[in-house]
This record gives sequence, C-alpha cells and structure tokens, in this order.
Amino acid sequence: MQTQGQFLRFATVGVISNILLFLAYLALTKLGMGHKAAMSTLYVVGVMQTFVFNKRWSFKHKGAVPTSLLRYWIVYALGYLLNLSVLMILVDQVGLPHQLVQGVMILVLAVLIFTAHKFWVFRTD
Repeated sequence: MQTQGQFLRFATVGVISNILLFLAYLALTKLGMGHKAAMSTLYVVGVMQTFVFNKRWSFKHKGAVPTSLLRYWIVYALGYLLNLSVLMILVDQVGLPHQLVQGVMILVLAVLIFTAHKFWVFRTD
C-alpha cells in the first residue's frame, strides 16, 4: 500500500513537471535550440524543482538533505546520460523524430527513477 501511495504522489509531481517541461522543450526547439541542448537545460530545471516535492511529499522522507540530494543528483545524472545516449542514437543516427523519442524517454525514465528513489535515494533505514 505504501508503495502505491508513493508512486501516485511521485507520478503527480512527475506528470505536472514533465508536461510543463515537455512544452518548454517543444517551444525551445521550435525557437531554434537543438534537441540535445533543450533537453539538457530543462533536465537540470526539472531535477531542481522536483527534489523538494519528492522528498517531502512523495516519499515523506525525514533523512538528511545532503545525503538524499547527492543520491538524487546521481540518479538523475545517470538518467540524463541514458536520455542523451538514446537521443543521439535514435534521433541522430536512426532518424526518428526527436519529439517522439523524448516523449517515450520521459515514461521510461519515470519508472527507473521511481525505483531508484524508493530503494536508494529516499529509503528508510
């Protein structure tokens, strides 16, 4: 039961954040920013804005901020590298539309990142 509640809160934070960030991504790329630069810029914005919500609300974590923040950044750094690699392969090499690839990556990363948050970043000892 606790995991379901955490996932629903995490998903709420993620959906709202990612809708806004994806719209910003589309706007930035339409204005001429490259797809990798737009994703990179907005990835940092997204990580910063969701830490507080996920720590306090999604996982109700009472642990030390420095430890959880460091772990949070590690998880998102790995997520960033995965996202960038997929864009480079599927958009730059294969030629798929960047909008589709980025949209799918949002969903894939959400599942991976929730799992890392649950069992490492905000774990209860």
